[in-house]
Amino acid sequence: MKYMTTVDLPKVPNGLHGQLAVPGDKSISHRSVMLGAISKGTTVVDHFLLSDDCLHTIGAFRQLGVNIQIENDQVTIEGKGGFNHFTQPDQPLDMGNSGTSTRLLLGFLSKQPFDIEMFGDASLSKRPLDRVINPLSKMGANISATDNNFLPLTLHANNQLNAIDYKLPVASAQVKSSLIWAGLQADGKTHLTEKLITRDHTEKMIDQFGGHLDQDDVNITVTPQDQFKAQHVDVPGDISSAAFFLIAAACVPGSEITLKQVGLNQTRDGILQALDKMGAQYTISNESNDSEPAGDITIGYQSLTAINVEAAEIPAVVDEVPLIVLAATQAKGTTIISGAEELRVKETDRIATVTEELIKMGADITPKSDGFVINGGTKLHTASEPLDSHGDHRIGMMLAVANLIAGGDSLLDNADSISVSYPQFFEDLKQLS
Repeated sequence: MKYMTTVDLPKVPNGLHGQLAVPGDKSISHRSVMLGAISKGTTVVDHFLLSDDCLHTIGAFRQLGVNIQIENDQVTIEGKGGFNHFTQPDQPLDMGNSGTSTRLLLGFLSKQPFDIEMFGDASLSKRPLDRVINPLSKMGANISATDNNFLPLTLHANNQLNAIDYKLPVASAQVKSSLIWAGLQADGKTHLTEKLITRDHTEKMIDQFGGHLDQDDVNITVTPQDQFKAQHVDVPGDISSAAFFLIAAACVPGSEITLKQVGLNQTRDGILQALDKMGAQYTISNESNDSEPAGDITIGYQSLTAINVEAAEIPAVVDEVPLIVLAATQAKGTTIISGAEELRVKETDRIATVTEELIKMGADITPKSDGFVINGGTKLHTASEPLDSHGDHRIGMMLAVANLIAGGDSLLDNADSISVSYPQFFEDLKQLS
């Protein structure tokens, strides 16, 4: 997919005000389709995120013979009753720009009795897959990929997966989840050891759908199982989407907003932990605690102080680091972010693109191999040349927030990349202006 649209970024001279329900959580939306597809019965998912990425997951399962219906933001999945009831696609599966779809499906589909081809857009085709392919190959998966590392690839027909004892060399929920899916189909118990605890949506949802994993801190034991029961899933608001408005409200004078029923999973709330460290004040109300906790978050404009973010904190906030960098430009003091080398292999090299684009607006940022040094208290200004998302949805939305802080009239190139995770972002921003 090529992203080319240039837009005039909105401004909010009187700050952000009002209430907003952000779209459903992307991670949970992906996984609800996967678990619904292998369950017995009909799974109904409300507040599903109808973004490009999640639609690619739906498209893949439709090609595998799963009946999936969409009405507004409700998705209905007719389960196949196991991993072994899919039909061979008549064409390659299109992953678009979705790294989540690609990595999770590699494990999910690694024991099918037919070949499955996958491809992605130009950006996704540059993102390495060896961290998933290598352990899956040790389990017996037969995968041939471009340069053994990238899309396009072929998952070859396979009738056996072997259990393994594997220590994940990187803190990645996508890698972990892919190996969990494969472990559920293996010939014995698979033991996984995480480098650091990462987001646990896969584990929670397997439990919700009637499965079971044994967990002890960073250690996970996956027992083969194929009996899952269809569920009703009410997807909470995506905290990664809410994060753009949390930072905007905290940094744009005159703002006060409430974000409704945002997911508060403790493996995903790193943006709240970062705001806590920066001295931010906010309130959480109307809390619920189903399989995934959620609540309303109210926050307004305030002063922030610089912080240090280290490697152990990165998994809970990896998608929000660009926003922490932006907030740090407005905070008093020098912020140092370390242990975030994972940003180098996202949709873009986010260490490079965040630095390049915010410097256009007057930010004082020095990139490191694994993070940033940000000197705060900087007054951002309108960029003299167009800002650029570089085809990265999170960079595009972060720059829209930066423009609000600058009170400016910047242009944003490749703005349509935002549809990957938040198609109505600009409409929701206008709702709060």
